[in-house]
Amino acid sequence: MNKKLGALALLGASAVALAGCSGGAGGASSAAATGDLTVWLVGTDTPQDARDYLKKTFEDEHQGWTLTIEEKTWADTSDNYIAALSSNDAPDVVEVGNTQAPGFISQGLFADLSSVQSALGGDDLLQSFVELGSEDGTLYAAPYYAGSRVVFYSPSMFTGTVPTTLDQYVADGMAMKTETVSGIYAPGKDWYNALPYIWAHGGEIAVKDGDAWDAQFSSPKSIAGLEQLQEVYQKANNAPADADETDPQVPFCAGEVGFLSAPAWMKGSVLAAADAKAPGCPDTYGKDLAAFALPGMTAGEVAPVFAGGSNIAVAAKSDAKEMATSALEIMLSEGYQKIMAENGLIPALSSFATYLPSDEITTQAAKAASGSKAVPASANWSEVESAGVIKDALVKIAQGEDVTTIAEGLDSQIEAILNK
Repeated sequence: MNKKLGALALLGASAVALAGCSGGAGGASSAAATGDLTVWLVGTDTPQDARDYLKKTFEDEHQGWTLTIEEKTWADTSDNYIAALSSNDAPDVVEVGNTQAPGFISQGLFADLSSVQSALGGDDLLQSFVELGSEDGTLYAAPYYAGSRVVFYSPSMFTGTVPTTLDQYVADGMAMKTETVSGIYAPGKDWYNALPYIWAHGGEIAVKDGDAWDAQFSSPKSIAGLEQLQEVYQKANNAPADADETDPQVPFCAGEVGFLSAPAWMKGSVLAAADAKAPGCPDTYGKDLAAFALPGMTAGEVAPVFAGGSNIAVAAKSDAKEMATSALEIMLSEGYQKIMAENGLIPALSSFATYLPSDEITTQAAKAASGSKAVPASANWSEVESAGVIKDALVKIAQGEDVTTIAEGLDSQIEAILNK
């Protein structure tokens, strides 16, 4: 999972924590009358009420069993996390980042969940997360929760009707641009907000062709999306071509942004008190803050956006896979996911979105997440991200270089990494 809801942080568990970790099920088998099940959750996103619900429900359903939740940190290295899952002291259920899931799956660290996929939610599960949690059509890591991007705006900056198509969105952004205002805030290195232009036009990042990956940035549909993105860079935007998406609330609160596509949690940054350590603008551009899901090419459709979040899996080396699967089923149940949703986390099942807070920004984020797409489900994808090749290509496009030439070069770089 990219825990920034755009740039998801690397997963892992600290060496210190791993050194003190006990056996996943205390040596007990699934059929044992008693045992201890270990669940690893990463960070603080899972509310305490949900943790309490999981422990109580599991222990009530399985008398004699104890469920222990251990909290890990996103700052820890993935190598240590992998070492724990590879050992005979593995935990039983683990939360992992959605974009990191393919790497764990390729190493055989997760158990096959295909036999319970229907019971977990089937087609109601967030499909972009199912894709990242699957290999060759088999599910190994189920969706857990998501966060999505929406387009924020201040009614004092944009007074028109919310655009219903991507073309209208771009046109409105160009109309708002002045020497000091970006109608659409689009720093060149922000590849998370670049992808929807490609996807909305029907393009892809890369597709599997037999055993090889075929990069698609230079396909006609992707080129159409990139050309529209270049139009945004040059006619709707003042952000530097070599800048990234960090702290976009700063120019927004300075009155320098019309439309700002950002993770839904950006609401908190914009509405932060003016005297906070990282001040927002609740009394100016944050007043009556509004948002909408990025529209697609056809009115009534949303553009596919990149969604960050987590998947949840049963460790392949768990000593209690049956009990671990039971715990996972609880975590995807209506009762548990209702708690997650009420705390603003987009639930793993689309139908549970009704439990999200009723404010418009959260509603629009859920709408956007329903049409979200994933990066290629390759174990090598993290290398594409770390190499920065997509960012480098977008900077060149933002600077006005030939889109097709840049896209062809990018495809070659991506294929070289994915097909190692």
